[in-house]
Amino acid sequence: MTGPRVVALGGGHGLFASLSALRPLTERLTAIVTVADDGGSSGRLREEMGIVPPGDLRMALSALCDDGEWGRTWRDVLQTRFSTPGPLNGHSLGNLLIAGLWERTGDVVDGLDWVAKLLRAQGRVLPLAIEPLEISATVEGVDGPRLVRGQVAVATANGIVSGLGIHPSSPHVPAATLESIRNADLVVLGPGSWYTSVLVHFLVKPVADELVAASDRTILVLNIAYDDVETSGADRADDVRALRRIEPRFRPAVVLADVSHGADPLLKVEVEAWGSRLVFANMKRADATDRHDVDRLAREFSHLIEELGAAGAPQGMRG
Repeated sequence: MTGPRVVALGGGHGLFASLSALRPLTERLTAIVTVADDGGSSGRLREEMGIVPPGDLRMALSALCDDGEWGRTWRDVLQTRFSTPGPLNGHSLGNLLIAGLWERTGDVVDGLDWVAKLLRAQGRVLPLAIEPLEISATVEGVDGPRLVRGQVAVATANGIVSGLGIHPSSPHVPAATLESIRNADLVVLGPGSWYTSVLVHFLVKPVADELVAASDRTILVLNIAYDDVETSGADRADDVRALRRIEPRFRPAVVLADVSHGADPLLKVEVEAWGSRLVFANMKRADATDRHDVDRLAREFSHLIEELGAAGAPQGMRG
């Protein structure tokens, strides 16, 4: 198996799901990960060391570990979290490993590549930027609009997000990040926290420009949940509308949504305004939680890779 060159963008559990679904389909897989987390272990390391928050990068690396003994062991090691009465409490071992390699190499991308070598990761993990970002949002609540700063604060703010920004406004983007999108046979955007893990990519202009150029080979994966705090009061049509507002040039080839949203006529209207194809599929986990099932998501990706004619698709995916 070689497979197409696939780039997946996002952060957190959503990106973990898409990478886990794509990993069996191609050996040429790259993750581009948001760098705005300011909570938990990542937030502490970011504040104490002045580094890019490593947590979402760690999760992406763990998703690229294979299913053999080596991969399973290192996946567990990366995700190990200390529980102590001292300063290590709450820290992830993987976060500390990544931070240590950054300190040794002096380079964010090189450090991540070294971790990937150690894990024998099936793919590469790259940051959206090589400096930590601060997300800010205008949130419309019962008392009117207010400005909220920080990823955790935005993700948990009650209200509807009507504006989104980042600081610094023009962060430095690694050349490898831009090249990976430019050279991709397929780009996968989402699922994930809509504003802080998905739309934030469009606030970094060089990345937005590459995503616009790659629109005709992009799959946009919509979230399943109706009740996450970050998009409270919004539906999937609202999510599409928010993306169109932030980057009107972007028009994905396919919008992939769970069948639970099939009765929403406004979603069809919003996607048709793009001229994109709307695909509904049963992607919810069997335990009925509002998260994507990796095997079901992999099946849909396999079909769409074939239908979109992504170069280098392995023979097993051609029906």
